[in-house]
Order: sequence, then structure tokens, then C-alpha cells
Amino acid sequence: MQFKDYYEILGVEPGAGEAEIKTAYRRLARKYHPDVSKEAGAEEKFKAINEAYEALRDPQKRTAYDRLRARGYRPGDEVQPPPGGFGGGPGGFDFEEIFAGGGAGGGFSDFFESLFGRQRGGFGQQPGRGPQPRGDTRAKLAVPLEAVYEGGSVRIGINGKTLDVRVPKGVRPGQVIRLAGQGAQGDLLLEIEYAAHPRFEVDGRNIVHVLAVAPWEAALGATVSVPTLGGPVELKIPADSEAGRKLRLRGRGLPGTPPGDQIVELEVLAPRVHNDTQREAYRMMRDAFGDDWRRA
Repeated sequence: MQFKDYYEILGVEPGAGEAEIKTAYRRLARKYHPDVSKEAGAEEKFKAINEAYEALRDPQKRTAYDRLRARGYRPGDEVQPPPGGFGGGPGGFDFEEIFAGGGAGGGFSDFFESLFGRQRGGFGQQPGRGPQPRGDTRAKLAVPLEAVYEGGSVRIGINGKTLDVRVPKGVRPGQVIRLAGQGAQGDLLLEIEYAAHPRFEVDGRNIVHVLAVAPWEAALGATVSVPTLGGPVELKIPADSEAGRKLRLRGRGLPGTPPGDQIVELEVLAPRVHNDTQREAYRMMRDAFGDDWRRA
């Protein structure tokens, strides 16, 4: 099992805060998403980015990973897990994390799974959950946001078999789905959490999407296509918009009563120059705005 430097994969320092890690993840996920990237090896890079984010966004996982990293391991070094895994305390973490197919979490490495432990049957009583039958198996199911939005079935692999799990539309984190007789010796209890997504963040029932716009789109206004969980929609960007402005798509968030909205946060980016015509256009902008534009 080879060590992975999750900080290096995301391009952040070990002391990076939650916001910096989230920003780095968004940037890289947009760049290497298989639906948009033409770069060689984009799919594998996308998987690595998602794995790194899953490890570092959760404080408990990050603490366990930092303890291991502090031993001086470098990328590619062979790591031998001690009995019970590297997780928080004897026996590692309490839950197996099952990532449903089609989401951001599938296909994690042996290193990730060894570091954060696997499920064990017969937990007895867990804090805040009341007594659990010793024959039941409890696991966390990370559900793609698309499945939360639409409902339907997601496919998982556990205990050496493949199961199709029906996910109710609008399911909430913390809800538990019971699959009778599918545990190691009893039922399988799946606690819902939302899988990380390369384009969307969740805020209650609202969905937050950061939209990159060109300077002229922000200044002059434009109508652009915006991804939502229900498919792309046209969004009108008002003239004289600035970076950080938030626009609302009502009813485009997660299902509920009432349904959530999608919040679109504008990020103004300067496009790369690819030819002399584009370079000249930037020169004309420089001459038109002068040196005092920052104080305008």
C-alpha cells in the first residue's frame, strides 16, 4: 500500500484552512471533470482529487491522516497498516463509508480504505443512537446529489455483494435506510450523507454553485448557461456585476417543503490569451481603463 500526499494532490499547504481546501478542490474538480476536460489522464486525476478532498474535508479523517503523515512518509512510500487500521482509537473508525456509483466518491484507493477503516458488525450501543442489535451492520452511504434531487436507486458493493438501494427523493443527511437481512449477521443500516460534488455545495436545502464569468459579461451583462441538478438553465447576469455577487434560481435546490434554491455566486476570471488578436484586445482594455481602475 503506497502513501498518498493529499495536500500535494490538492496543491495546498498542510496548515490550509477549510475554505482554502474547498477552493482548491473546486478549481481542480472543474479542470479535470471527465465531462469537460480534454486532458490526458483527467479521469484518474479527478478521482485522486475527490479522494484527497474526502480525506481532508472531514476533521476526524484529517486528524487521523495528519498523524500518519507526521511519521515522515512521502508519496509512493510503502505503508503497512497496524491491526485495526490507522483510525481514531482502537479498531479505527466506527463506520464503513459506502460511496454510491455515479457520485464523486467511487473507486477510492486501498490507502484510503486502510487509513479510515472498514465496517464491523455487532457494534452494540453507539453514542446518541440508542442500543443497536448486535447482529446489525451500520454503515454510512454517501449519496450523489443527483440521486438526492431525483430519487431512485443507487448501486453499492458491501460484504462481497452488489445491492441496489432505493434512495427517496430529498433524503436528508442522518436519515437511515434499513435493508433487512443484508448485514453481516442481521440488517444493514445505511446512514445517509451527501457525497462531495465538483460543481455544487449544499447549504441546508439550497445548492451553491460558483460560476466563472468573463470581465465583459460581468460589466455589460449576459445570459449564460448554468448547470443545476435538474439540468442546465439560462441565467441573466445583470450589468455592473462584481465578483462575489449572488444570484438566486428559485426552486432549483434540493426537494422539500418548500424546495431549496440554487445560489449562483459569480467569479470573475480573465480568459487566457491564445493569439495576437486576443492579446491586442487586452491592450485596448488597459488603455481604456488606465492605471486608476482599482480606485474607481
